Order: sequence, then C-alpha cells, then structure tokens
Amino acid sequence: MKDYVREFIPPILLRGVQGLRSHVVALRPIKSDGSEQDLDIYWDPKMAEMLDHWGEGNAWNDIQLLMAGRKGRVLDIACGTGRTMELLKSNPDLEVHGCDISNMLIEKAIARGIPKERLLVTDAMAMSYPDQLFDWAYSIGSLEHFTADGIEKFLKECRRVARYGSFHMIPVSRSNADEGWIKTFQSYHNNGTAWWDKKCRAVYEKVEILDSSWTDRMSLGKWLICLSS
Repeated sequence: MKDYVREFIPPILLRGVQGLRSHVVALRPIKSDGSEQDLDIYWDPKMAEMLDHWGEGNAWNDIQLLMAGRKGRVLDIACGTGRTMELLKSNPDLEVHGCDISNMLIEKAIARGIPKERLLVTDAMAMSYPDQLFDWAYSIGSLEHFTADGIEKFLKECRRVARYGSFHMIPVSRSNADEGWIKTFQSYHNNGTAWWDKKCRAVYEKVEILDSSWTDRMSLGKWLICLSS
C-alpha cells in the first residue's frame, strides 16, 4: 500500500512552522462536547485576512507538490478567499474550482480574480455538484473543524464528487493521543493519526497519512491521502 501511494503521490517537504493557529497560541484550549460546529467565524473579516496568508511557507507548498504532474478538474473544498486556487493556476493541466459555505469568502475570491463560474457557495457535507464532476478534491485546515458526524459526511461527499481521490491537511496532536474536540480561536478535533485513519477508511479503501510542513505548538500537520479503488 505504501509503495503504491508513494509512486502516486510526490514526497512532502518537512519544513515550516507557520499556521492559522499560530495567531492564537496564547489561548488556553477548552474542551467541549463536539456537538456543534463554529460557523459564524467564516463571515468574520478578520478570518478572511488570516486566510490570505496562513499557509505561506508550509501548507501551500505541500498542495503544490501534491498536485504537481496531475491533470484534470480539481475542487478546493472550503476554498476561503481563493488564495490556494490562485497558487495552483501555475499548473496549466489543472482546472481548479472552489467552494465554501461563506458567501462573504466566495465574494473575496471573485474580487481576487478567480472566475465566478468556478466558485460555488455550498455546504461541504451536501455539495450541490453532480457525481464525479471532478478528478481530484482537497481541503486544507478545514476537515478538523467539522463534528465527528460531519467529517464522515464531508468525506462521503468527496468520494461522490471526485473520481480518483481527495487530500486533506489536518492537525494531529503532538502527543498522538486523542485530545478530543477543543476550542482555541475555533473549535476543532486534535486527535491522533489512528483516529483519523479510521475516519478515512470508513469511506475510502486506500488511505495513507503523510507529513505536512505545517505545525504549531499543539499539533503537527498531516495529509490524509484518500484514494478511490
């Protein structure tokens, strides 16, 4: 399995120390029951400003490597202001589309110059795209913010709309223990790799977890590589 994936996926560079939650390292995490996702934050202009910069030098390098050499139609799920889509424009073999639950963030992506016809306001747990419209899908720093039930719905939607597979950058606790649903700037799951592997294998047959170059004081970045059979 590892040999198959490593032939299919370029290696990830293991460097970088920036990230969205680096802006809030002073906040003490608070555990909650994980029954409700934070949504209001996606209409906060301060969040939009953060999304324009947080992946520089780490996650945005990762996704460019993951998509290198690929062809076809790609979906950026929870695309935010479209910054990652903008970076992938340098690959002429990719037709990159994006979706987000926030119309405010989508409007900022349009203002950035992303073609309006490639953007859609939709819920990642019930995307309004036809089956297998895309070849690939990816998300960066998004999947961990969904409830446990929402994660499964998110991954099932990825499997439905992207024929070959999907890639998801998420945080894994530095202890590799399941620390649960916690809240700093925003609620998220800070669990171990086994927890995430189980979630992915409930939907995909082929799963590999690779290192990301993103990190913060509480978590290490990982990429969930989910491939359809």
